[in-house]
Amino acid sequence: MESMFIPFLLIIFASFFQGTFGVGMKYIAPLKWESWWMVYATIAMLIFPIVWALIAVPGLFRIIAISPIDVVLLAMLLGFLWGIGGILFGVSIPYIGISLTYGIVMGLASSVGSLIPFFQIKNATHSLAFPFIMSGIFVMLIGVAITAMAGIKRDKILNRGNNGKSGNIIKGLIIASVCGILSALLNVGFVSAAPVAKMAEASGVIARNSSMAAWVVVLLGAYLMNAGYAVVLLVKNKSWNSFAFAGSGKAYFWAIISGLCWFAALGVYGQGSALMGKLGPVIGWPMLLGLSLIISNIWAYGSGEWKGAKKPFLLLLFGLVVLIIASIILGYANSIQ
Repeated sequence: MESMFIPFLLIIFASFFQGTFGVGMKYIAPLKWESWWMVYATIAMLIFPIVWALIAVPGLFRIIAISPIDVVLLAMLLGFLWGIGGILFGVSIPYIGISLTYGIVMGLASSVGSLIPFFQIKNATHSLAFPFIMSGIFVMLIGVAITAMAGIKRDKILNRGNNGKSGNIIKGLIIASVCGILSALLNVGFVSAAPVAKMAEASGVIARNSSMAAWVVVLLGAYLMNAGYAVVLLVKNKSWNSFAFAGSGKAYFWAIISGLCWFAALGVYGQGSALMGKLGPVIGWPMLLGLSLIISNIWAYGSGEWKGAKKPFLLLLFGLVVLIIASIILGYANSIQ
């Protein structure tokens, strides 16, 4: 029982960080978006992962250097593609609004990011856990859809829609769908970097810490995309001087906190996933995203985002209950693998 409890506790803990990191994005001013993002990405995808990995994985860079080059390059590429998905998220919002975009992206990221690793497992469909995994993911998608619908209804009541800038809604749906698929590649990249983690284990690193070596490889590619995009905007907008704007201390503080929370989520998720066994990335990933959706909405409620929208809020609560049920189903699936 204890062996089951600890990994799920870690996933819940990771979900708290995943659902919290976005709070800092409300405090970008007076920095320009690109300068804030550069600080955030450098902390989240470079400094914090490497420092944590160096502590947990002695000889980190030696292990990466002797790992199969095709594995390293593929993991970095998947991280890079995930970064493109993050940019497309912002592109799709003017077309279909943030609530619908978030629902599509979360739904596709959780399902695709879980199913691709699952079907890479030999004889996956013959396992006892198969029907429960599929059921859990399906229920998770329903929960995400309900919470997205609640957000859409709230936006209509509070006039927080896209203010007539929808343009071509089909175009927005396509962009959001591509974004969701690319966003799933973060977990796929983590799974593809498993040989790097195995190399770390072979050198004496415990299993749950070996995942840190895999994350470093994936996030090197992710950082190249995110930092590169920020630099492009800094050059295009000639906003390098924004780093020195007066009164930007609070913005820097939240950029750092957001970066720490974002990778804390992945780092802790990686440890929980490792303890779950071969189905860890399959079960842990949708649980992480689903539970983080609950946490993010708790923060949203606390900040007054649901004030004056009672019926949509009740719908939201129903959606959150569905997400919890989905997590229970996935937890049971892991117990019978």
